[in-house]
Amino acid sequence: MVIFFADRPLTICSHGEIGAGNMMFFDHVYDVRLLNNKKWELSGHVLFLNTNPKLAVEVVRILRDNPPQDLLSVKLVVNDKKTVVNAIRKEFKVIKAAGGIVMNKDKCLLIFRKKKWDLPKGKLDKDERSKKAAVREIEEETGVVGKLKFKLCTTWHTYTYNNELVLKRTKWYLLNCVSDARMKPQTEEEIESIEWVPISQVKSYLVNSYSSIRYVFQRFEKKLLELPQKAN
Repeated sequence: MVIFFADRPLTICSHGEIGAGNMMFFDHVYDVRLLNNKKWELSGHVLFLNTNPKLAVEVVRILRDNPPQDLLSVKLVVNDKKTVVNAIRKEFKVIKAAGGIVMNKDKCLLIFRKKKWDLPKGKLDKDERSKKAAVREIEEETGVVGKLKFKLCTTWHTYTYNNELVLKRTKWYLLNCVSDARMKPQTEEEIESIEWVPISQVKSYLVNSYSSIRYVFQRFEKKLLELPQKAN
């Protein structure tokens, strides 16, 4: 699970998902069992081992309320992921959304919204499934009709709406373009323009984007590399 706080990723993973060699990439490594009320610092890339729900919530509250300017990322390695995730979710109102990357041969669909490049997405309607919502939202925001292929990943990010703390869960899918004959930006959603961008150029566009969107594109690239193996 990855949650983005003001564009900074907090990753929650189990011990089996991190190798010992990966620890060299962190600026600070803390074993929660050995802290004993010792101070810890959130700067650069931070790793917490054996994280319990209490410390996880404490870190989340700092990131939510006043994230340090020099913090780049946090990773929490936990023994019981479900318990930690549930403790964090209680701190927010959870909203569900869905969106996707639409492919048209060797190009991907990007939207330009609020002066940044983004991917089409939106909230689920009542009792709506994520897959249906992804197709619907993409068509509403861009006019492009897509056919869903498979799920890419799930992202979480936080924001404040009407003085309420929100944790938005977005499920992302890969779609093929069926028709772009009615392609048009949904200006009501502050979308200024839409563009088919060659896959080889997408990263240069996403320099002016969000960490969560770059994460989705990384997962997309990984899936593309896996496709020939699946075919075999």
